[in-house]
Amino acid sequence: MRVREFRNRQTKEQKPRISSTKSGKTQLYNPRPCRKDNGETMNQLELKYGCNPNQKPSRIFRVGGCLPLEILSGKPGYINFMDALNAWQLVKELKAATGVAAAASFKHVSPAGAAIGLPLSDTLKKIYHVENLCKNCKTGELSPIAAAYARARGADRMSSYGDFCALSDTCDVMTAIMLSGLVSDGIIAPDYDPEALEILKAKRGGNYNIIKIDADYEPQGIEQRSIFGITFEQGRNELQIDQSLLQNIVTANKTIPDSAKTDLLIALITLKYTQSNSVAYAYDGQAIGIGAGQQSRIHCTRLAGNKADNWYLRQSEKVLNLPFLDNLKPADKDNAIDNYIGDEYEDILADGAWQRVFATRPDVFTPEEKQAWLRTMSGISLGSDAFFPFGDNIERAKKSGVSYIAQPGGSVRDDNVIEVCDKYGMAMAFTGVRLFHH
Repeated sequence: MRVREFRNRQTKEQKPRISSTKSGKTQLYNPRPCRKDNGETMNQLELKYGCNPNQKPSRIFRVGGCLPLEILSGKPGYINFMDALNAWQLVKELKAATGVAAAASFKHVSPAGAAIGLPLSDTLKKIYHVENLCKNCKTGELSPIAAAYARARGADRMSSYGDFCALSDTCDVMTAIMLSGLVSDGIIAPDYDPEALEILKAKRGGNYNIIKIDADYEPQGIEQRSIFGITFEQGRNELQIDQSLLQNIVTANKTIPDSAKTDLLIALITLKYTQSNSVAYAYDGQAIGIGAGQQSRIHCTRLAGNKADNWYLRQSEKVLNLPFLDNLKPADKDNAIDNYIGDEYEDILADGAWQRVFATRPDVFTPEEKQAWLRTMSGISLGSDAFFPFGDNIERAKKSGVSYIAQPGGSVRDDNVIEVCDKYGMAMAFTGVRLFHH
């Protein structure tokens, strides 16, 4: 639809009536036919409140057609839907770009993790807490969609706690079993295996949020939002991210292996749906560190790099062999590990504290030991939603094993950024496209 046609159509729009409910519960106008109001077909879902409890009334609706989704369980809220719809776009694009099942873990309208369904190593199975699930599988391996979510959820487990899950493919039993043991707000997927749906419906006392999205739905090319009573309008970001964006390699090293190209695509597509400014580190089919919503580019790079470092530190022998108490919950293990590998390790190793999680008191993971382990980190890919203004970003990226970079280019200091890349033998592509998201 052309912009002028869209605008003419919008002038005819009148707000649909909201039917209140005595209970105040979420009301869905499905599966009844879409309502007609003043010649426009529409469908809406009344929500309990908006971002905060004082923001009422609240709803989602679509003018000119039905909402492309069904609520199979629960009562998703305003932020749930923001997470779900952004996450769905991300996994749909990841699947299209790579041809592999994809998943995302969203929190507060940015991804905590995103991945494709590559098989997991034994180490990843352990740190993602899916060892027992794999042992109960006939093949000993997770299905591609389950592996994708295990990766997306597992990369930054602290940020993924209480996430909204998005799947590019049908949710199978394996993925449902995994989710049943996790603290999660909900899931969006194009379909659900019957047994998987029953498992998910039993979660949270029957109140787990389950959304089924129409996989064929495509929105209009123009999108709107309102701030302070003023309506903003722009073309939807329909940029297709594929390997053609990685052809302009500006460094002396011109070699980017296929696996790294896939990781760069994962980083860039992840950034497309991350609050800006943002930087993402990726490796082995998944984002391993996402720095979102920072005003400074170097702070994005540091934040994402620190998350990537934590992901790698969790794979060290010292962490893998921590003497946890039997039957300790995964979330408690994650909290303990986060403290143990961080600067505040004394909080978990103090007398009276370590006994709550460990059978015996572990030795300190010294800064020297951590740095020695991190120096073995290599082959990491890095994407940025806008250009790097200074070479300090590259210096920080190098500390987290970055070998391949994709960024728009266009800084007055591009020469300095390229020079630092060449110093470390990195390969960097200028994509020529910015990926701001707000």
